[in-house]
Amino acid sequence: MAFEALDELLDESLHLPIRGTVYTVPAPSAEVGLRTQSLVHAAAVAADGGRVDDQVLNDAGERDLYADVLGTAYEQMVADSVPWPALKHAAITAMVWISQDKAAAEKYWNSAGDPSRTAPNRAARRSSPSAAASTTRSRGSTSGTSTRPAPARAPGSRKRRR
Repeated sequence: MAFEALDELLDESLHLPIRGTVYTVPAPSAEVGLRTQSLVHAAAVAADGGRVDDQVLNDAGERDLYADVLGTAYEQMVADSVPWPALKHAAITAMVWISQDKAAAEKYWNSAGDPSRTAPNRAARRSSPSAAASTTRSRGSTSGTSTRPAPARAPGSRKRRR
């Protein structure tokens, strides 16, 4: 079996609909991808109260990050006067795509950046197949052994206290 051409196997872009226009975010360069991975990791460490390398989170790197992760879509969004919240959401979605995968980016995009909107609601959780399984009684032992029943107590007898 031979390896197929990678560019035919991977969909290397994101297609983000904003205000009736679909912006195509191309795959980042290796340099941008690695820097984004480092920034996302550093942000996670900082969020957990850890110490972060100051060189990873410098102002100059952050200033250009949105333009870098959006690629050619950034210039198109600016030219189309896309509102700041939409541009920011698109850039963070691209960062999620770069640091995780397309499925995670889609969840982030569709939740409008609100983590509580990605969690299924109570009705959806209860109707899931795993919820039905949790209400099914488990089978007894099939080992062929059983425990002996406790001997019956005589009426009026009490349990000894120690």
